[in-house]
Amino acid sequence: MPQSEGNTPRRGRKAGLSSSKPNRRGESGPRYTVGLPSTVASQVERYAETVDASMSKAIAALVRLGLESQANRKREFFKRLKENLAKDDPEEQDRMVDEFRALILGR
Repeated sequence: MPQSEGNTPRRGRKAGLSSSKPNRRGESGPRYTVGLPSTVASQVERYAETVDASMSKAIAALVRLGLESQANRKREFFKRLKENLAKDDPEEQDRMVDEFRALILGR
């Protein structure tokens, strides 16, 4: 039995990425569909209500803040690493390696 037009598989696009359409501000960019655990979704919903924003804008803001925070952590780490390079303290070096591992690998 032939498939109806609505059930034909889409080709040429990545999963979760829909076509870019300019939004009200004239900005364009990719759109993604994400799945959030219910606890995270509840936190995002509370945040959206607190800042009086849509869920989509709240998610975008939180992602941006998270990326900025990660970049700041890396900058701070490398600043401290540079300061400690002159020191020859094996204990401090081990601590810095562990911190670097956690920073890069997220552990």
